[in-house]
Amino acid sequence: MVTLSATEARVNLSSLLKRAAKGEDIGILHGGKIIGLRPVSVHSDDYVLREYGVTEKELDRFVKHADQEIGRERKARKIRKYSGNLEADLGD
Repeated sequence: MVTLSATEARVNLSSLLKRAAKGEDIGILHGGKIIGLRPVSVHSDDYVLREYGVTEKELDRFVKHADQEIGRERKARKIRKYSGNLEADLGD
């Protein structure tokens, strides 16, 4: 394991992140402890629950409301498909 101070890690952060992403063990000293850099999996279905502290019921209610709003916008032809050319799409 490569172990660095926080200052050393800050200077080389980009390369350290690349190395950690490839599976190399990287440790950063902080307050007498070694904190490891490792890739982690984030799943979209639980990200919002953890990040924003909402319940599954609240999330389901939000999704239902958003889907209904998108449906109304589509029906009213307020939503346009993106063509891949932002300037052309906004110039209409």
